[in-house]
Amino acid sequence: MIDNVTSLNWFDLNQQYLSAALEGVRARLESHANGQNSTEQAVNADLPDFSDAHQPAPPALVTLCNLFSLSPFEREVLLLCAGLELDSRFPALCAAAQNDPVKPFPTFSLALALFPDSHWSALSPAGPLRYWRLIEAGNGSGSTHNPLRIDERILHYLTGTSYLDERLVGYTKPVALNGELVPSHDQIAGHIAALWSQRSSQSQLPVIQLCGSEVAGKRNIAAAACARLGMNLNLLPAYAIPSNPFENESLRRLWEREAVLGVSGLLLDCDDLGELDPNQNASIQRWIEAADYPLIVCSLERRPMGVKPLITFEVGKPTTSEQQQLWQSALGPAVAQLNGHVEALVSHFSLDSLSIQRIADETLRVSESTPGQLGLSLWKACSNHVNPRLGELAQRIEPRASWDDLVLPEAQSTILHDIARQIRQRLKVYETWGFASKSARGLGISALFAGVSGTGKTMAAEVLADELRLELYRIDLSQVISKYIGETEKNLRRVFDAAEGSSTILLFDEADALFGKRSEVKDSHDRYANVEISYLLQRMEAYRGLAILTTNMRDALDQAFLRRIRFVIQFPFPDEVLRAEIWRRIFPEQTPTEDLDISRLARLNVTGGNIRNIALYAAFLAADAGQPVCMSHLLQAARAEFAKLEKPLTAAEIGGWE
Repeated sequence: MIDNVTSLNWFDLNQQYLSAALEGVRARLESHANGQNSTEQAVNADLPDFSDAHQPAPPALVTLCNLFSLSPFEREVLLLCAGLELDSRFPALCAAAQNDPVKPFPTFSLALALFPDSHWSALSPAGPLRYWRLIEAGNGSGSTHNPLRIDERILHYLTGTSYLDERLVGYTKPVALNGELVPSHDQIAGHIAALWSQRSSQSQLPVIQLCGSEVAGKRNIAAAACARLGMNLNLLPAYAIPSNPFENESLRRLWEREAVLGVSGLLLDCDDLGELDPNQNASIQRWIEAADYPLIVCSLERRPMGVKPLITFEVGKPTTSEQQQLWQSALGPAVAQLNGHVEALVSHFSLDSLSIQRIADETLRVSESTPGQLGLSLWKACSNHVNPRLGELAQRIEPRASWDDLVLPEAQSTILHDIARQIRQRLKVYETWGFASKSARGLGISALFAGVSGTGKTMAAEVLADELRLELYRIDLSQVISKYIGETEKNLRRVFDAAEGSSTILLFDEADALFGKRSEVKDSHDRYANVEISYLLQRMEAYRGLAILTTNMRDALDQAFLRRIRFVIQFPFPDEVLRAEIWRRIFPEQTPTEDLDISRLARLNVTGGNIRNIALYAAFLAADAGQPVCMSHLLQAARAEFAKLEKPLTAAEIGGWE
């Protein structure tokens, strides 16, 4: 018996216990080599007693045997293999005990002869020693004469050194709690911890599924839930799971052992899977079905149910009130100089806590040298941070037009100003005044701009983007629309997912090509086409930014579709009065002009887009001639534009120009 065990730390106690246990096995080896027998009681008589209430934790050997339900015989086999690595006397003793100098290693045959209560089932692949890979049996077969070796991870665990198995390092990585959770996320973490802590001895742990595009928030929730239960958390990308069934099972069993040894939960990351072949998807499902350890699955959308049910939580960005509090906390005393800018930031940008802290820290450092510019600097930093990655699906448009450039009748202009007002005041009306609590549907702001080409639809979108200081993207419908079932919906999802959180203005040009009248359901393609339109309507209603649809043919759109769009603006073909106003504004102040007759120019029966083309053409003619822009240049440009349009240029339109 070791005296005063409580005065030693756990590592010292564990080392003493392991040494004493190995000494018992060594003594038995020695006795067997000498042709003698010793009783089990005699061999184990000197094992230290760590039952003292002040003992910090059981020795690793005791814990390991309890975790994997090892029998006394299996425990001795494990110690025999450990002794070979830890005690230099063991190889010679093993050879002597087997009366064979070429066998300086343990075998199962030796273990059967050495220890009492031996049983053949310990060698079975289903037995804990081999199932959990605590030991390795020679070439992997169950021959009693194959050498036995202890697994390296298990050897280090017995000595008190715990680490992630190196065979898992290339697959998993630890996940730590990064900052404090906002209340809405903390509540989810609490639910998960409560579900796992209520597990009975007969039931399996429920698998948790966290859905939504808030990747950082989901990981933080998972880490917080595990931390509450005193567990570590590791992340495994789902695409790394092998498709080969043997490799899949091997890796899964290795992780399950690690989960037990390292008291760890697993975060199976299905957020960025892309296209999966059926075998890969089946492999992921096998992992989920076989899990009997703390498992959290992260995915953008709910995975289909298998035999094992998934308890699902939808994870969104922090609420608007939480984001306001995060900004105020991150900015500290500097909030006083913002005068309402925080509300504007929260209204237009949906950010997680880490992003808010990072943006605030970086902006405050830069803004120290530019006092008074903090609000503008924060806006630019947020805009850069959430800049959507729409790739080949969209084209970014740099807004260059302002209200002064846009010539429309008063009614249409008023509606455009109303759109801008609603976007600016979303936070106050939806959150402060409580409209969002009434219903989550219909909170997105959508608009339809209808009119022939050149009437100002795209310019109006630019004006709104410039007014609201938001990004504007034109969606390339040729890349979105697909003849393959489900592909159009998938592309639309990519567009909205990429733009979420940024309040980006999405401009769907020539929307009638995508959102024409819904057809009668005659075949499966018709059904899927209607599903895609319903999906689009759903995303537009939930999108926190502005979605604009433009069309040359309003009559081609389904009335049921139009009812779900908040604003509909008809851009008229400009009459002579509007054309005159467009001509007055079309030339920049720097452009030299001479004797332009606006009333005669307004007779040209064309749209604002054609007027711009004519003005630009004439400017190049004048520049090349070294002259200011005059009526003769505009006449030549008008003839070129009308020829392009295949329209006749009448005498009434150009009479008296020369």
